[in-house]
Amino acid sequence: MSLDKENLKKIRGLIIFTIVVLITLWQYNAVLHLAVMCMNIVFPFIVGGAIAFILNVPMNFIEKHLFRKKEKTEGTYARGISLLLTIIFVCSIISIVIFVVVPKLGTTLISLGKNIQVFIVDAQRWFESLFNDNPEIIRMIKEVEINWDKLFNGVIAFFKTGAGSVLGSTVTVAKSIVSGVTTFVISFVFSCYILLQKERLSIQIKKILYAYLKVERVEKILSVCKLTNRTFSNFLTGQCVEAVILGAMFVIAMSILRMPYALLVGVLIAFTALIPIFGAFIGCVIGTFLILVESPVKALIFLILFFVLQQIEGNFIYPKVVGNSVGLPSIWVLAAVSIGGSLMGIVGMLVFIPMVSVLYTLLRGHVYQKLDKKGVYVDEASGELLPIPEEMSEASEKVKVE
Repeated sequence: MSLDKENLKKIRGLIIFTIVVLITLWQYNAVLHLAVMCMNIVFPFIVGGAIAFILNVPMNFIEKHLFRKKEKTEGTYARGISLLLTIIFVCSIISIVIFVVVPKLGTTLISLGKNIQVFIVDAQRWFESLFNDNPEIIRMIKEVEINWDKLFNGVIAFFKTGAGSVLGSTVTVAKSIVSGVTTFVISFVFSCYILLQKERLSIQIKKILYAYLKVERVEKILSVCKLTNRTFSNFLTGQCVEAVILGAMFVIAMSILRMPYALLVGVLIAFTALIPIFGAFIGCVIGTFLILVESPVKALIFLILFFVLQQIEGNFIYPKVVGNSVGLPSIWVLAAVSIGGSLMGIVGMLVFIPMVSVLYTLLRGHVYQKLDKKGVYVDEASGELLPIPEEMSEASEKVKVE
């Protein structure tokens, strides 16, 4: 191997990489501590980027429909007004949840505590009448007693213990609150700067990439970034719109049927519907329990209503609103939700679907590229490996040129 400039550069890079790996393995505690410290420093900016990405979806919609001029919006009043309207819109939704749903939830929990005692007595009577011919079961039912005083005292003792531990660590709690508020403020301000100057930031990032990397590699990176942005934006928009429609359907239908907790259950199902596949069923279980305490018959009606609206939503609304926004087969959607939920909880369920969709799209494109180079394709009907016909090859080349 000739020691020209290119080979010397590769050898130098390999030596540096080996030294870094050895130092990391030797002083892994110090390296881990340094990594955590760096993460704490950049964490507000990561959160700010995530906030900017989420706010960018409604902001783009406002810019597109409210300001129809094709001129640049960066640095103009249109960009600032769009950002202000987006913030007002998001804050309004949060305010509705806090000032409408939370008080309703508190009232529901208070009435729920009173209704549970009545419900248990009624349930015992119902079981007694049902199993009237079986004295053994009736005796077991009558022996079921709940000591409400003991339960109440246990809850009070739990809160006293929790309050004592909180008071014992007041300084720590205060530091955590101040740190959380500071992080949020820095993240929010950073996200506003990103949204106000996103075109300029995009150009600056492209300049850095083109300066230090090869043009072909930069083009691949930018294409992956565009695909990721499009997939995440479509998924976020579709899920939010679909959740709002589903929640509104439940509020209207339950109000028409004069069922209890219509607003609370509707908002709950709208929020849980953001979790793909399993979310709405979580809201269904909680809603059924709330209504069951009020009236078992209405709980049964609610279950029937839920499955009817789920069929309407799944067969008509979801394909139209969300459609193939992520371009991912159902089996991989289920796998993404399961893996994301086990690794990162609810956030993982939301993030892993578009993430897996991006990987699936890239892998599919790479597979087709490899097959095209070999001059073969796999028939969708029979699964056999066949040579690419001339007309398919010409059409493929025409698409590449275009």
